[in-house]
Amino acid sequence: MVKRSPAQVTDPSTRNIRMELSLPTPCLVVLVGPSGSGKSTWADQTFHGTEIVSSDRLRAMVGAGEDDQQASKAAFSVLEQIVTARVGRKLTTVIDTLGYERESRRRWVTMAHGAGMPAFAIVFTALPAEVERRNSQRARPIPKTVLARQLNRFKGVQSELSDDGFDQVHHEQQTTLVTSEIATTRSGPPRSGNGGHSFGLVVNRFDWGVDPVELPERLGAIARRAESAGFRDLWVMDHFRQIPQVGRAWEDMPEAYTTLAYLAGLTDRIRLGALVTGITHRHPVVLGRMIATLDVLSRGRANLGLGIAWDEKEHLAYGIPFPATGERYALLEDTLALLPLLWGKGSPSFQGKVLSATDLTCYPRPIQERIPVLIGGSGEEKTLRLVARHAQACNLFGRPDVVARKVEVLRRHCAELGRDPGDVEVTHLVNAMTAPDRAALRERIDLLRGRNVTAEEYAARHRAGTPGDQLGHFAAYREAGARHSIVALPDVHLPASIESFGDVIRELAS
Repeated sequence: MVKRSPAQVTDPSTRNIRMELSLPTPCLVVLVGPSGSGKSTWADQTFHGTEIVSSDRLRAMVGAGEDDQQASKAAFSVLEQIVTARVGRKLTTVIDTLGYERESRRRWVTMAHGAGMPAFAIVFTALPAEVERRNSQRARPIPKTVLARQLNRFKGVQSELSDDGFDQVHHEQQTTLVTSEIATTRSGPPRSGNGGHSFGLVVNRFDWGVDPVELPERLGAIARRAESAGFRDLWVMDHFRQIPQVGRAWEDMPEAYTTLAYLAGLTDRIRLGALVTGITHRHPVVLGRMIATLDVLSRGRANLGLGIAWDEKEHLAYGIPFPATGERYALLEDTLALLPLLWGKGSPSFQGKVLSATDLTCYPRPIQERIPVLIGGSGEEKTLRLVARHAQACNLFGRPDVVARKVEVLRRHCAELGRDPGDVEVTHLVNAMTAPDRAALRERIDLLRGRNVTAEEYAARHRAGTPGDQLGHFAAYREAGARHSIVALPDVHLPASIESFGDVIRELAS
């Protein structure tokens, strides 16, 4: 829901030194200013054409032209219907009229807030002489007496806006639309002295419209591009079918560790792992041997991601046992204790809560002295305590404020267990989509979104933004304590997607 408070009004005297204004999408934008003040030009340069509802253009559609005043009543009736329909679907809507009618402004604001959207007023304060000059250059100028009345009324309109319920009132400036999450975290690069920020790439969808025989080449190219762009690690999901949060069950889903072994032979530096392997998917010793082999084949680049598993329907579909939560935690805890013995020297025995072994022999042994173990999940009492006791990394979910709270819980567990929290890397998983500029970003969104998915919905789902937007977004996670971000790029298979995100990696790595 929108948090309503007295509107904030920008100072027009500072307009030349203000930074770019970012408005969260979806939102309602009401333009306020006399004819010739630049509203339509600004709107066309700032927003997508389908987002602008213009009284002049509607007058031309229902009348003889934009200056057909006899068509005004019909045009405004249509305008109200369009605004109501767009706001009802939570679509960004820009109302391009004079914006002088207080009753209309308040009705639009109430409508937007009722839909859970913020409402903004943008005020256009061109000098009267400039407005008159622009009007004189029109093919059909507005009568001077009418324009004079508009200019005179404008003074009073400005004083009314702060009481109309707008979330913010701004004066004309360079403006962009960003997702709500980016808007709340777009504060610029992080403070100095915090160290670098690293990134991983998770490939969680293979629905690229290609024949399976093309999959090896496409996937190999993605891995090499990710390595070149500066991603530290590459992850795939360990599922036997696609999960509902990402796609349809029948989409292609290559087996995780076969895929990672293939990619090990095509790359040189990037680390490799599954995000994450459900503890019920394989016997822990079988899994440990697979990870050891991957580490050897990749020359010491294997990561192990582990979790208690969650997809009960997937287990039932394949006939895989899905024990109760407590049993899965016991199995995870035993596995975390067993694997270092399996990967170590000799052939020790093991006796845990649910696992036992008499001869944990593993040859060839892993190249790494200790394969990094990442535990997925954010459970504060059990999962994060297992992280503090056994793991080298954890993977958290949620917005920066949620991650910050989880980090504090993890630090508390570390303190209680006598472990330095700095020994545990905090990572987080997030969708991201990046393009060099707004136009390219909108083009990419329109290419990938479904027919019934709005651009706003798609952008929010994948946290779409320019590199500048993403810097502040990931800086917020970094300030929360997550110094490694694992991102899923919905356009990972398309040209320039990984490379565009590489700009973010290079900036935050410094």
